[in-house]
Amino acid sequence: MIKYKTKLEDSGTTIFTKMSRLAKKHKAINLGQGFPNYDCDPRLKSLVSKYLEAGKNQYAPMTGVAKLRQAISTKINKLYRKTIDAETEVTITAGATQAIFTAITAFVHPGDEVIIIEPAYDCYKPSILIAGGVPVPYELSSPDFRIDWNEIQSLLTDKTKMIVVNTPHNPTGSILEATDMLALQELVSDKNIIVLSDEVYEHLIYDGVAHESVLKLDKLYQQSIIVYSFGKTFHITGWKIGYAVGPAHLMKEFRKTHQWNVFSVNSFVQYALAEFLEDEENYKGLSSFFQGKRDLFHSYLKDSKLQAIFSRGTYFQLYDYSELSDKEDTIFAEELVRDHGIASIPISVFYSSNKQEKLIRFCYAKTNNLLEKAGTILAQV
Repeated sequence: MIKYKTKLEDSGTTIFTKMSRLAKKHKAINLGQGFPNYDCDPRLKSLVSKYLEAGKNQYAPMTGVAKLRQAISTKINKLYRKTIDAETEVTITAGATQAIFTAITAFVHPGDEVIIIEPAYDCYKPSILIAGGVPVPYELSSPDFRIDWNEIQSLLTDKTKMIVVNTPHNPTGSILEATDMLALQELVSDKNIIVLSDEVYEHLIYDGVAHESVLKLDKLYQQSIIVYSFGKTFHITGWKIGYAVGPAHLMKEFRKTHQWNVFSVNSFVQYALAEFLEDEENYKGLSSFFQGKRDLFHSYLKDSKLQAIFSRGTYFQLYDYSELSDKEDTIFAEELVRDHGIASIPISVFYSSNKQEKLIRFCYAKTNNLLEKAGTILAQV
């Protein structure tokens, strides 16, 4: 038998796969894994067909189709009043996860420390370990999940190479505010630290609040790579297409790894997205669309023993189940599938320490009928 040394000692099947398998086994409603159960805009599918029929079948440029990169640059300017060079500061990626992996492996060397804010999306830590880096977790706590930037400051060492932030935040639904971004800018100012900002839910933010992006602060932007997802924005998670934005001096290095990772992304979808982005209403209405779903789902649970920690962004909602059970969240989540036919995601799996907050996460990117059905069941638990 061949002997080898694994780079991911503790890596097993993801919680998303486990819970989805359990949901399928018990024919449960799957509110666990974060994907819509409804179709995307038919106009977008028509555009994909249009460019497929037009013969856009060959390799796209390594950096992405120029028309799409320009559309992204225009969108950023409209949203954030930030001028981005489409040629040197935008790269199209095979989804946000690939962009995150590329950013980490491009800049993190063996022994470098990377601060991650937990509960953290599960791809951050493995990417750091594959690069030979050292994850340094900072733990948030319920119910507000606010960052104490003085505590982050105390984690910095001469080995700190990167800080990963995520806003709106998966899995908590919390957001970073303008004061947080200013604190982050001050924290890394004049230090050899790169900020990796995961902003895939930029359009899914509620109650009239504006998304605070790294793009809004010029000095912070010069030290940052920002990651986005068309899958989250346009209900096309299976298409696996996203993009990264960053200053030219960082994007140049990012692309060195990107070209040997996937090189380029499917061409006809890029052309379709470029045309679809021309109408800004295709993304500006997302906040009200998903806020409606958040509020509808919660309306069925408002009198239940599940206590909401209200989502300020993303399409996830946390619920505290401590009035129902004192069991660990992984056990409670499994029982919820077996006994009540509803799949969720336990929050402890997003902490390196498996911190117990008695919280589970539901995805409300579902049809209203399904949310009503699931909410009615959960209200009786």
